[in-house]
Amino acid sequence: MKKLSYVLATMLFAGLPTLALAAGTIDGGTKQAVNVVAIGMFVAFVVFTLGITYWAAKQTASAADFYSAGGGITGFQNGLAIAGDYMSAASFLGISGLVYTSGYDGLIYSVGWLVGWPIVTFLIAEQLRNLGKFTFADVTSFRLGQTQIRILAACGSLVTVAFYLIAQMVGAGKLIQLLFGLDYWMAVILVGGLMMIYVTFGGMKATTWVQIIKAVLLLMGATFMAGAVLYKYGFSPEALFARATEVHPKKTAIMEPGSLISNPLSAISLGLALMFGTAGLPHILMRFFTVKDAQAARKSVLYATGFIGYFYILTFIIGFGAIVLVSTDAAFLDGGILDKTKSGIAAIKGGSNMAAIHLANAVGGNIFLGFISAVAFATILAVVSGLALAGASSISHDIYAMVIKNGKANEQDEIRVSKIATLFLGVLAIILGIIFENQNVAFMVGLAFAIAASCNFPVLVMSIFWKGLTTRGAMIGGFLGLISAVVGVILSPAVWEATLGNPKGSAPIPLDNPALFSISLAFAGIWLFSVLDRSVRAKADRGGFDAQYVRCQTGIGASGATTH
Repeated sequence: MKKLSYVLATMLFAGLPTLALAAGTIDGGTKQAVNVVAIGMFVAFVVFTLGITYWAAKQTASAADFYSAGGGITGFQNGLAIAGDYMSAASFLGISGLVYTSGYDGLIYSVGWLVGWPIVTFLIAEQLRNLGKFTFADVTSFRLGQTQIRILAACGSLVTVAFYLIAQMVGAGKLIQLLFGLDYWMAVILVGGLMMIYVTFGGMKATTWVQIIKAVLLLMGATFMAGAVLYKYGFSPEALFARATEVHPKKTAIMEPGSLISNPLSAISLGLALMFGTAGLPHILMRFFTVKDAQAARKSVLYATGFIGYFYILTFIIGFGAIVLVSTDAAFLDGGILDKTKSGIAAIKGGSNMAAIHLANAVGGNIFLGFISAVAFATILAVVSGLALAGASSISHDIYAMVIKNGKANEQDEIRVSKIATLFLGVLAIILGIIFENQNVAFMVGLAFAIAASCNFPVLVMSIFWKGLTTRGAMIGGFLGLISAVVGVILSPAVWEATLGNPKGSAPIPLDNPALFSISLAFAGIWLFSVLDRSVRAKADRGGFDAQYVRCQTGIGASGATTH
């Protein structure tokens, strides 16, 4: 496997000069000049993180090291890593892009995501650490049927990871397309290849440290960008917003709610997805197994919430900064689109996802553009690595080790299966990233949250807090939520019309986000089929609740850290 890593790394770096000169087209047909400074910083970061991966690979000897970094990450470090996971392409590129196009309403995603953290803090963080080992399926199957529940958990995790990966790959593809002047598909393949190297050889330890480093760099970069924008307006947000309403085509409407989501039902559905989806994201839930105990898990959430809240305030300023500084500067606009639309907002090179990247150039020149581009790429790469690890662990730990091998799998065989699964997930991410090229990345993550909130969250929270839950109820309710969420997403206008190319108005389901109905269906199904279940298995499920409750509240019997 080590030889494979060297071959992949060599191929990637050998191809960089060629790729950098292969000026492809950005939206509208204009060629992007090669940014030597940005490429230099990008390469430096990749070399540095590959070094971290090499160091982590030498320290990864057991399944605990590979899946959970041996449980030796501190609360503060894990808080930064969780923030790094959360400050993804959707947060940095997507939200600033939504604010750029829609103004105030672009914050609906960041507010929804942030509100999800108190749910994690008070409902599941401590219980997860006390009950689980490597994946959240360890928690849901604590007293329920191992085979059935782990299959359900793996299905929910993999579908969520797939949709989340789409957003990250689209963001990375657009970024590198803009930075290198590549064809979009080449950019996506480059990201997928690097992700496979990081996860396959470094595991959770490498992923965690890449997350921590990029979180610090991203917070520093975003702080400078927001500060530079406010400096141009005398540190007066009011002056910034006033100027934005002058130059934006929607004028004062950008300071009012309703421009992005006007249907109250859609707003409620999206809000539920963003709030409860956080508590069902497999790559976030895995992070609670990297700390030594439940106290450290709670501290992780406290630190993460602070970092994430601060960052979302900055993205709001960055979005409005892009309105006033990017949409009014011809250097950042596509001339052909500008002539057709007469709108600087619509004519931005690379699409609205690149608003923050262009703003970096506007306030800090070429050097800062290089820094932000490298950090944005690091952001995406680290999140993609975390997602791939979560998906691979569902296959190797939940399906292979616990279902196929009945908990008797050799650790090295389990890790080997995880690495093979990572390669398959990498290929899948590349294919999906190419298919969904023109979707806003924040919107795509919203769909992933809807699926997590409809399958993973209901089963997880009911297994922890409701004595009456049975294996049959969890299985039927969980799959009802999962299937209805996936069908709702596919048949929504955003996918049915925008992505699949069907005529406008032909979408069978008018809601862009199905969470309101799919979450309700999941909880109703779990409750109904558990209450009706009178089987022998159901009696054992209910009888195991007291032992589970004691452990989830006290931590007695929970696995400890293996490294410190």
